Amino acid sequence: MKVVLLAGGLGTRISEESQFRPKPMIEIGGKPILWHIMKEYAHYGICEFIICAGYKQHIIKEWFADYFLHNCDVTFDYTSGRNDMIIHERHIEPWRVTVVDTGLNTMTGGRIKRVQKYVGNETFMMTYGDGVCDVDIEKLLAFHRSHGKTATLTAVQLEQQKGVLDIGGNNAVKAFREKNISDSSFINAGYMVLEPKVFDYIEGDDTVFEREPLERLSAEGELMSYTHKGFWQCMDNKREMDALEKLLATGKAPWKKWEE
Repeated sequence: MKVVLLAGGLGTRISEESQFRPKPMIEIGGKPILWHIMKEYAHYGICEFIICAGYKQHIIKEWFADYFLHNCDVTFDYTSGRNDMIIHERHIEPWRVTVVDTGLNTMTGGRIKRVQKYVGNETFMMTYGDGVCDVDIEKLLAFHRSHGKTATLTAVQLEQQKGVLDIGGNNAVKAFREKNISDSSFINAGYMVLEPKVFDYIEGDDTVFEREPLERLSAEGELMSYTHKGFWQCMDNKREMDALEKLLATGKAPWKKWEE
C-alpha cells in the first residue's frame, strides 16, 4: 500500500522557518516532521511513499538523495589518489520514496490528482505533511475496508483554547466556565484511506480537496469518519513546533512508536 503525503504548501503561518525550507522539512528532534510521519506508517509495515512537493521542492529531493550518506558511518579514502568511499554502519529505512513536483500554486486536490499515475488502481492512504498522530493505522485501515465506501478520514476533537461564555440578549455574561472537550467540534485530521475512484472527484489543479471532492463524497454517502481519541497535533506555528520538540526531548512523544 502507498501513502500520499501533501508537502507542497507555502507554510505562511510559520514563515520564520518556512522561508528557508518547505514546512514538512522543518525539523523536530533533528529530523523533518515529514520523516516522523513516514516513520509512523513504517511502524505498521507501510513503506512506500509518494510525496506531493511544490514550494522549494528541490530541498525535499536533495534531503532524500543524501539520506543514505547522512545515516551511515563512512570513510573517505584519498590515499590511493582516488575518492574511495567505504560504508561501515548503515542506519537506513526500507522505504521507497517518490517525490513529485506538483506545482507551486496547485491546490490540495490538484496535487493528489497529479500523482494518480504513481498511485495506480489500488487503495491508498493520504495525509498532510505537517501533523503527527498516534492513530492505529491497522485499525483505521480495517475500519475502511469494513464499510466499503470510497473514503475514510480520521476525525479528532480538540479542546477549546478559551473560556466559554453564556451571553444573554442584553450582552450581559450570564455564566462563565472553563473550556471543555465537549465544547469542540470534530475536525478532519487527515490520515485518510482512499479508493482510486476518488480521482474522479478531482477536476484539476484548482480543486481544493477539502471542499468540492469531500463535500460530494459526503453528499453521496461515500465518506466515512474514523474517530480518534488519542494524540494529534499539527505544526502551524512556532509555538506548536516548540511543543512537539519538547515532547520528543522529554521522551513523551505519543506518535513515536518505533525503536531507535
